[in-house]
Amino acid sequence: QVQLVESGGGLVQAGGSLRLSCAASGRIFSGYIMGWFRQAPGKEREVVAAITGNSGATYYADSVKGRFTIFRDNAKNTVYLQMNSLKPEDTAIYFCAAPSSFPPRVSRVNYWGQGTQVTVSS
Repeated sequence: QVQLVESGGGLVQAGGSLRLSCAASGRIFSGYIMGWFRQAPGKEREVVAAITGNSGATYYADSVKGRFTIFRDNAKNTVYLQMNSLKPEDTAIYFCAAPSSFPPRVSRVNYWGQGTQVTVSS
């Protein structure tokens, strides 16, 4: 069975940085789209970023453009989310996922990770 395991979450001050990692196992191929989603308290889950497995094309939500970067290492079956200039409104549980569409949609995800908490203090 496919498993996605996130790590790297934590508590940071506004303006700080974090790098999230997602290790994939099971029947996940390098050509799969991979992405990051997040869900803040009282809000719906939303797309953060995604990357294709062939051309490496990327997608970013407007709220994170210029601050977050998604990249992957197919040899390690790992996808990363580098988060810079963090803001309190970035506080959420961040989920690694394998979307079935590009650009990604929350309703078109085949596999989800368990989530990792990111808290940005003011």
